[in-house]
Amino acid sequence: MSIDTTATALHPQAAARSITLPARPEPVTLAPAETAVVVVDMQNAYSTEGGYVDLAGFDISGAQGVIANIARALDAARSAGMQVVYFQNGWDADYVEAGGPGSPNWHKSNALKTMRRRPELAGKLLAKGTWDYAIVDALVPQAGDIVVPKTRYSGFFNTSMDSVLRARGIRNLVFVGIATNVCVESSLRDAFHLEYFCVMLEDATHHLGPAFMQQAAVYNVETFFGWVSTVNDFCGAALQAPSDD
Repeated sequence: MSIDTTATALHPQAAARSITLPARPEPVTLAPAETAVVVVDMQNAYSTEGGYVDLAGFDISGAQGVIANIARALDAARSAGMQVVYFQNGWDADYVEAGGPGSPNWHKSNALKTMRRRPELAGKLLAKGTWDYAIVDALVPQAGDIVVPKTRYSGFFNTSMDSVLRARGIRNLVFVGIATNVCVESSLRDAFHLEYFCVMLEDATHHLGPAFMQQAAVYNVETFFGWVSTVNDFCGAALQAPSDD
């Protein structure tokens, strides 16, 4: 059995242009025109030595492999005609968007806590326009890609993401990025509740914290919120997508 997400009632030719992606707990059939790859927070802050996550004391040793895998997935997605959407997490230079002491984010954000602990970093972490905020060079958005700024873990909170997707007839989301157990899972959960079919490519994501956090997030997605696949399987399926000609 596989899950068919193609909107054949609205687009009669969608099934003919669909791909079947091997996934857990079952394969998923997707129409590339109705599918977007969502790149979560692939910024220097989260994946590069000297970025916020590194300075906050988290292990980023797995990030470079994830960057390479995401690059492969994006090449395949663009070739298949899928939309690519980037989330970019951070705040204005004065951190007004981060919230003050009356916001839980002010208390729980490790970037904000790191700057309070190390005042010399003030204004350098996740502030728009800084190196820390920028998307890594290896994954710079290309023409036709969409960048959606966000100020909290979920890319659907107080952003244009839902309307951007619905305006393009997108109903399937393939998630990659950092961190699996924080911004990826938060965004995927919100997408599920907004009636999107969600797939996570487990080897194109990286967690923060102990290794069991990755395992737990993968379990949550495939059991409760969506499907889990791999970069090799995604690329293999995407590159076999029939054209519209």
